[in-house]
Formats: sequence, C-alpha cells, structure tokens
Amino acid sequence: MLPALAQTEKQLQALHSGEAGRLHLALDCHSCIQWLLPLLPDFRRQWPGVDLEVESVPGFDALTALLGGQLDLLLTSDVQARGDLHFEPLFGFELTLVMAPESPLCHQAQIAPADLLHQVLLVYPVERARMDVFSRFLQPVGVEPKRCKPVDNTSVMLQMAAAGLGVAALPRWASEEFVRQGLLEARPLGQGVRRHMYGAVRAADRDQPCLQSLFERIRAKMATQ
Repeated sequence: MLPALAQTEKQLQALHSGEAGRLHLALDCHSCIQWLLPLLPDFRRQWPGVDLEVESVPGFDALTALLGGQLDLLLTSDVQARGDLHFEPLFGFELTLVMAPESPLCHQAQIAPADLLHQVLLVYPVERARMDVFSRFLQPVGVEPKRCKPVDNTSVMLQMAAAGLGVAALPRWASEEFVRQGLLEARPLGQGVRRHMYGAVRAADRDQPCLQSLFERIRAKMATQ
C-alpha cells in the first residue's frame, strides 16, 4: 500500500501545481457529454500537464472508485451526506418531456403524469431509482407508462422521439438543438422537475486549482440552464 499512497500523493501534488498529473473524470449522466466536451479544449490548454481522462456513465460504483483514487471527479445530480466527499454545486437544470411535433401532447402547456399512461417512454438502460422521471414524477402518483423502451444513446433517443417512436424525459440542454430546428417539442413535467448538478471530489481535494478551474468553466457554460 505504501507505494500506492506515495503515487497518489505525487499525483495530488502535481495537480496542485498544474505541472503534471491525472484528472480522471466520470459522468453519472448520459447527456452531460454534450456540454462537457466543448469545454475541454480550453481547459487542456490552460492545464497542459494534466492528463485528462473522461468516462461516460461508469458501469461501476463511482463513489467507491472516487474514494479509492481510481476517479478524481464525478459529475452527478445525486448527493450523499458524508465527510470524506465534497459535492461542489455547479448549476440547476430542468427536465422536460420531448416529443414529435405532431404529438397531441404538444397542445398542452405542461405534462401531467397521467399523460404518459398511453405513451412509449424512451429511457436509458439504468435502474428506475436513478431516473427522475420515475422517482420524482410518475411513481409518487402510481402512474406507469404504456411501455418503456431502453435506449443507451441520447442522440438515438432524440431521433426516435422526433420520428414519433416514443417520448423522452431529458434535461433541456439535451434537446435544445432539435427543438430549435423544429424537429421536437418540449414541455415541462408538471410544475417542473428541477435538479442540481454537482462535482463530487474527495474532501481533501476540493480546493485543487485545476478542479476549481473546471468548475468555473462549467458554471459559466451552464448558467442559463
């Protein structure tokens, strides 16, 4: 264990100085990659010595990996109260239901849970407890969609919704380009289902300059969401 601890200490010192090191980032959000990737070229120019790795939607216990040093940062909307981790607030966002322009739901100002009773709901292939459309919208009132169709790619999900093959509950940023082009319509879920994005890091690393630099870039990019 001593060599591993020494290597971790060396990496942290390097990250603090910005001269060298590794920043292994994971996303607990399928669609976050859309806004994250455009931020990274400028970040890498500012921190050329940092070896940046990005993993989209890890198939492992990300918080355990974070504490164990396999990850350095997790972007997530789920917060756990614990002293060994710090959850840096980044930005708030709203979920919307997206649908084809010819869908009858487009005539409504907002979507009620019962509106999904006869809809095919396009979902990511994760457990329902991790999907806000279920935990914060449908399950509290006991509503079940007509059918759930797993789709593991946001782009494919948007195209399927535009083709009328289902509806999807997504953060506003995920569908804004399709909506702007008139390929999709978006409506709020009830009075609004809002979440907050956080950057989870080890508590001892919360003030690392390169992490704070990335956090500020994210806040600036997503301030209007």
